[in-house]
Amino acid sequence: MNDEGIIRNLDNMGRIVIPKEMRKVLKVMNGDKVRIIKDNNTVVIKKAADNCFLCGSENNLIEYKDVYICKKCVKEMERRV
Repeated sequence: MNDEGIIRNLDNMGRIVIPKEMRKVLKVMNGDKVRIIKDNNTVVIKKAADNCFLCGSENNLIEYKDVYICKKCVKEMERRV
């Protein structure tokens, strides 16, 4: 894998295959969820984390710098500052 990326064809249903070597580097396993984001004219695919980075909660999540933090943990951090 090089910095220029890998070219893949879309199939007739609009799907692509993420190459095995890229999945390995990103630690994306079969069945994992990925998040697809449109950023200007670029599509970004990243592993989805649907739980709080600090406590594991799945409720009231806020995305911050590629991780999720629940509102309860945010409030706890605010009290400590």
